[in-house]
Amino acid sequence: MQFKVLAVATSAFALVACGGGEKKAEDTAAVAPAVESSAAAAPAAAAGAVAASPITGQMHSVNMIGDEKGYRYEPATLTVKVGDGVKFVSVKGGPHNVAFDPATAGASAAQITANMPEASGDLTGKMLVTDGEAWTMSFGGIAAGTYSVICTPHQAMNMNMKITVQ
Repeated sequence: MQFKVLAVATSAFALVACGGGEKKAEDTAAVAPAVESSAAAAPAAAAGAVAASPITGQMHSVNMIGDEKGYRYEPATLTVKVGDGVKFVSVKGGPHNVAFDPATAGASAAQITANMPEASGDLTGKMLVTDGEAWTMSFGGIAAGTYSVICTPHQAMNMNMKITVQ
């Protein structure tokens, strides 16, 4: 249930963020303090944070597609080894992202998030907006198991995959 709530919240955020429109000068000024306060909080959070693990193994590629056949990851199932890397490529129909189900992330949740450069939240990778855009994450330090992944903007279209770490 938490995963669905996270996915809906992330989708709503993506829609709001993509919503265009002009911003008033005072709106921009109102945003600046929030950025400064989160930067000030970062050193405290970093003290207990998990460090990202580098890619030390094989590199795998997953295409993210939305077309007349539907929204999907190709391949829909992937087996990697601890230390491998996965490059997610937005081929068509974006925006796309990679969000791990907290129920399957378990004890590896902090390491998964740490291994996600430009993460947009816990267990959620960068939003890929343009066709051809790519994003890579490491599976270093992640416990063996099977992890469920969704594309939050396309969860309702059943865009999901399973990644098994050996």
